[in-house]
This record gives sequence, C-alpha cells and structure tokens, in this order.
Amino acid sequence: MPQSLAKVYTHIVFSTKHGKAFIKSDEVRKELHSYIIGVLSKLGSYTCEIYANADHIHILCTLPRTITIAELVSKTKTSSSKWLKQKGIPDFGWQDGYGIFSISASGIDAVKKYILNQPQHHSKTLYKDEMREHLREYDIEYDERYVWD
Repeated sequence: MPQSLAKVYTHIVFSTKHGKAFIKSDEVRKELHSYIIGVLSKLGSYTCEIYANADHIHILCTLPRTITIAELVSKTKTSSSKWLKQKGIPDFGWQDGYGIFSISASGIDAVKKYILNQPQHHSKTLYKDEMREHLREYDIEYDERYVWD
C-alpha cells in the first residue's frame, strides 16, 4: 500500500494584538508553552521549540501533511487566545496575521538556539525589527502598512 510521507519544519512568528505586552509572568509563559504544544500535538504537529515573549511568540514545529498552514496557525491562535482569557487576561488577542518560514533539517539546531535566546535577543532588538529581518532574510515582499495590527 502506498504511503504519503513528509517532514516539513516551520518557524512561526506572530505578535499579540497591537504588540501589547500581555505575557508577563514566567508562570503564564510556561503554561502557555505547554498548552500550545498540546494543541499542536492534537493537530499532528511536533513542537521542536517554543518561546512566548511578552508581545510575540516563536514556534518551531512540523507542518502536518493533513492540514494547511492557515488552519494550523488559526487553530493554535484561536485556542490559545481563549485559554489566555480564561487564565485571567480578559483583553488578550493575537494579531490577525503571522509569519511562517520554512526551515531545512540542517537548520533546526540554529533555529532552536535562536528561539531559546529570545530574552537576550530582545534586550537589544525590538520585535518589529526582528520581523523585518526575517522578512528580508526570506525575501518576502510586504507592505509595512499591513504587517502590524
């Protein structure tokens, strides 16, 4: 019987609504990581690394072959947004858009390191500058008016 086999790694990045610093405590951050890993697992995705900054999140995970990118991100954002509201952040919301970047198997360790280094990285780099750099690196054309919300 023929099989369809795939292993596609993605680096997903999206911010909180209007870049508001909602994710402030380490306790909420750790619980959010666990929650999102569970959501992704139920969708058939393996999470390699995750880090939620106060105003945005990085997720390195596999893309299941049975779901679209848009579905994966939408289900992750919708579910985690509801969960964060239940955890006592009533005005929480994620931005409408997202960035997703393909990662080669040989690049996994570098992206893991990058995600784990987020606290130090953002001590000197703003989220918008970081995202602009990702967009340049992946040669993605964009209109600045529509990237942030």
